[in-house]
Amino acid sequence: MCGICGIASGRGAVDAERVRRMSATLYHRGPDSEGAHIDGPVGIAARRLAIIDLTGGDQPIANEDGSVVVVQNGEIYNYRELMLELQRAGHSFHTHCDTEVLVHGYEEWGPRLWERLRGMFAVAVWDARRRRLVLARDRFGIKPLYYRDVGGELSFASELDALPKGEIDLDALDGFLAFNVVPGPLSIFEDIRKLLPGHTLTWQDGRVALERYARTGPLPVRHDDEAELVEECRARLRDSVRAHLIADVPVGVLLSGGVDSGALTALAAEESSEAVRTFSIGFEEATFNELDGARAVAARYGTVHRDLTLRPDAALLLPALADAFDEPFADSSALPTYLVSKLAAEDVKVALSGEGGDELFGGYYTYVADLLAERFGPLAARLRPVADRLPSSTRKASFDYRLKRFTRAAALPPLERHHTYKEIFNADVRAELTGRRSAFDPLVGYRERFAETSGHELLTRLQDVDFGLYLVDDLLTKTDRASMAWSLEARVPFMDSVVTNFAFSLPVRHKVRGFSKKRLLRKAVEPLLPHEVVHGRKRGFSIPAAAWLRGELEPFARETLRPDNLLRQGFFQPEAVLRVLDDHVAAREDLSRQLWGLLSFTLWYERHVEGVTRDVSLASVLA
Repeated sequence: MCGICGIASGRGAVDAERVRRMSATLYHRGPDSEGAHIDGPVGIAARRLAIIDLTGGDQPIANEDGSVVVVQNGEIYNYRELMLELQRAGHSFHTHCDTEVLVHGYEEWGPRLWERLRGMFAVAVWDARRRRLVLARDRFGIKPLYYRDVGGELSFASELDALPKGEIDLDALDGFLAFNVVPGPLSIFEDIRKLLPGHTLTWQDGRVALERYARTGPLPVRHDDEAELVEECRARLRDSVRAHLIADVPVGVLLSGGVDSGALTALAAEESSEAVRTFSIGFEEATFNELDGARAVAARYGTVHRDLTLRPDAALLLPALADAFDEPFADSSALPTYLVSKLAAEDVKVALSGEGGDELFGGYYTYVADLLAERFGPLAARLRPVADRLPSSTRKASFDYRLKRFTRAAALPPLERHHTYKEIFNADVRAELTGRRSAFDPLVGYRERFAETSGHELLTRLQDVDFGLYLVDDLLTKTDRASMAWSLEARVPFMDSVVTNFAFSLPVRHKVRGFSKKRLLRKAVEPLLPHEVVHGRKRGFSIPAAAWLRGELEPFARETLRPDNLLRQGFFQPEAVLRVLDDHVAAREDLSRQLWGLLSFTLWYERHVEGVTRDVSLASVLA
């Protein structure tokens, strides 16, 4: 795992010191070594977190004559097989690391290299002979890559803080208010964009071209015997976990206590010669606490287990989260992910994480709602006045919360309905908050992706939208930034073509039926896990934000969102923000996700634009 950056200029030679300063902002992504390559108008650099070939893999890495130079953020899990293939084709290797495979693979296969890679990566290749710079991002979007193409200069980096900042992109802000994350390809700044998953960017002669090389998604439906599918599912997961354990340093597991991370723990324990290390986060609030399940899995497999129970004052770490995330990010589960990553980084350099299991195998209540709405949507919509009068609970995914969301969305078209279940602020409230009505449609990317899968089962198409957008912009971003803040490499075995191609070929009945979710996956892992984990209620690393914001965290929220702060920053109308805060505290509605978003943006802007640093003591919160 690393951080990469660089510049390609059509205006003359690159300033090597500027490239070095860009690299320095990425120190936390790669504290083990640094390196740069400057060739006239192009400079590329990397910070390295040494995982494979600890002594020989420093970057950049070049071919024999220096005509192809590569920097990489990520891991290539099939590098050994590719290395043998390239050696048979006549290529000589001077290291045992995966990055050198990219050098010779580019020489041998050119743009066809990317589709052959099994892993997670953001890569920059300088092709000196052709005077061409190529950027590539893995097909799933596991690793981030930003770029800025302005005034005859292309610059790129793993994180926004390495790039020149311009004005806030108001369309991106509107997207943030809709999703609590900034949807790609937008970034929070006008001049900077994200390279989308499965895409390359080529710079040559001062011109930039974007191209998609891969698109994971629905496949022809298989109708195999269920028992055979169950066995195949377990075998494919085992194959992926085995590949993701490849490292020259210890590998642990972030164990939430649910099915996905429990399965990873079980398979890692069975595939490892030494005891696996596991790390968990719990809460004092019972409906959010999954430590019992995590401890049961750890005990079953004899892992070296550590866990931590969070109290409400842990939310005072919001300023630290704002520091770790390079653009506004308001999935509240980032807090426990950030802290469990710190816990893991004290013992290991690599940890497996369960992102992707819900999107692939049907793990969300929204999927149940999608199917129910197809049958009962009009009737449910008529129940909305009753549902809206229900008192607001602070329990996780409470009945009143889900019923209100369901009845408000039930009569909408499928894609809009699916989005509305999870929507943060609708268009009318966004207009009240910002004092302007935007013409930007935050769902444009959703509509485009949904249109690409016409002909497949509806729920599979909606899962694909979540897989390609929500998973990338929210969950994978969260895991990358929260883990890299502590120089921890997070690997996601569900995000592997061996698993994804299987999951996307399953008929809906093997994923969701009635109120039963992840049907086939649960059957596949049932022999591996305690009964209470396989059949328990989904929790994950989510936090009791609703209760905290009505209790211990309310003074912090009011202080952060006070009118003079909001007026100084100039994005939100104080009266509208106060209404959201008061409605939540008075329990008229659970608006915790909305408040978390407003807090996260305000603290992010304070830290990354205004340059204000709040003193946050981890020791005092975690003592």
